Amino acid sequence: MSARSGPIGSAPPLPLVGDGLPVPCLDGRDRPYLNLDSAASTNALPAVADAVRDFVPWYSSIHRGAGFKSRQATAAYEQARQAALAFAGRDPEGDDIAVICRNTTEAINHLAYRLRLGPEDVVVTTVVEHHANLLPWARVGRRRFVECDQEGTFSTAAVAAALSESPRPRLLAVTGASNVSGWLPPIDQIVAVAHDLQVPVLVDGAQMAAHLPLCPDADYLAWSGHKMYAPFGTGILIGPRSSFTDGDPFLAGGGAVDLVDLDEVAWTDPPDREEAGSPNVIGAVALHAAIDELGRIGWPAITSHDRRLAEHLKSGLAALGGVHLLGPSAAVSTLPLATFTIDGVPHALAAARLSAEYGIGVRHGCFCAHPYLMRLLGLSSDEIAAYRHAVMAGDRSRMPGAVRASAGINTTAEDIDRFLAAVSAIADGRPSPVHYRQDPATGDYWPDGDVPGWSGTDRAVGASCARG
Repeated sequence: MSARSGPIGSAPPLPLVGDGLPVPCLDGRDRPYLNLDSAASTNALPAVADAVRDFVPWYSSIHRGAGFKSRQATAAYEQARQAALAFAGRDPEGDDIAVICRNTTEAINHLAYRLRLGPEDVVVTTVVEHHANLLPWARVGRRRFVECDQEGTFSTAAVAAALSESPRPRLLAVTGASNVSGWLPPIDQIVAVAHDLQVPVLVDGAQMAAHLPLCPDADYLAWSGHKMYAPFGTGILIGPRSSFTDGDPFLAGGGAVDLVDLDEVAWTDPPDREEAGSPNVIGAVALHAAIDELGRIGWPAITSHDRRLAEHLKSGLAALGGVHLLGPSAAVSTLPLATFTIDGVPHALAAARLSAEYGIGVRHGCFCAHPYLMRLLGLSSDEIAAYRHAVMAGDRSRMPGAVRASAGINTTAEDIDRFLAAVSAIADGRPSPVHYRQDPATGDYWPDGDVPGWSGTDRAVGASCARG
């Protein structure tokens, strides 16, 4: 960790583990790494790293061991479950349960299996969703979509209209915050309207969890620790116990059963029924620590910090010539996140230059939300078909996309200024110090040369970050 400048107003920033690590740049200088990809994954809060370090010596198998360490580990795991329920606005002694899983994607897939939908059952969702809240529903039923407008938003009335169509849907699956535009749907109003129409609601809270309270009235909630400063591989699915009491679980195996014979199984009660196998106890401990630390900081301080950063980031980008913000205008309140394009600069090249020349990490591509981004980019069906044809032929060199910068609890106003200066230089046409070569198979750009950290031998084999 490195020392950071003081708070914006009375709010954070709060340093994270790994902030300010020096990274090599093409001019031969090391620069402190600036992570502006918090919407994808966050580094650990110091309190989270401390909790994990303190727990590791006590790690043991849970629920099955009589040893003292097993008892301690089991208690820590179950305390994390109770903390997750409270974080979601649930009574830990009430009817809802918290299923501990890998991430939001697994949580939604888990729910899609457990709801026992049939091929003719309808799930209403929106074109704004992350793929995690689109693809699982296509496997188990029919989808009815709420469209967005040119700014990438939709109204509560549009959701109500989709819910009122026949046949009546079994579920509304909707995001609480967009990972592409940072837009915050009026989620409390949407949930209330759905309940008036007797439709249960899943809220994808992956982007909400680090920034604002989760929706207390949603029937189901899913979110991930890795986006809220607990990057140790834990997700949560919240829902009523009755949804998990009957039928076989999503995963079958040890820990989910009371009795097994070669031709018979008696499943145990939820939530244990839903958590077959040895769970990620350390991930649960980390999530609990993050929940406690966010509670200590308080939502007023966090949301105040987010609001100031979002205004600074979006207004700064909007003022740059050749830079185009996607999604709602800078006047609309959003998460501290901005997605944009630069005239004449492919998104993959812009991201590569920010990293290699300025030590700034951003995300580029389609952000696991292809339908939404295609709409924000204003692409025609013919253009999308042409891109699809090229990708299916193995050529991702012209894959459409954008650049996303997303801030977190550790981001300072100076960080945003540094980022804006770098984007301004690229948009103004400042030449690259070296030639960048594009790999058509991935769409990524890589600088030519032998600068340490950026030579050909330094290039790791892996998938393009434009995929997804």
